[in-house]
Amino acid sequence: MVSEGEELEVGVLRDTKEVSFEPLMVIDDTKVAVGAPTNAGSKVVAQVIEPELKGEKVVAIRYKAKKRVHKRRGHRQLLSRVKITKIS
Repeated sequence: MVSEGEELEVGVLRDTKEVSFEPLMVIDDTKVAVGAPTNAGSKVVAQVIEPELKGEKVVAIRYKAKKRVHKRRGHRQLLSRVKITKIS
């Protein structure tokens, strides 16, 4: 669930300044609208603040006991930071 002004980190979005999509569910003060699969007529617009940044490092360790075998791998996912500007 998002609201206007909120910042999120999503999968990398290169070469775009603004992203828009149809939401799956819209919650107003008392109304709840669930789409099947999306809500027609509703739209969320987000502005890309940082097009490319790296997430936290994920370390995978493989180890075999009593065999002197161990392997360590790391990975950092590429992300983009977006700010929700408009929900209509």
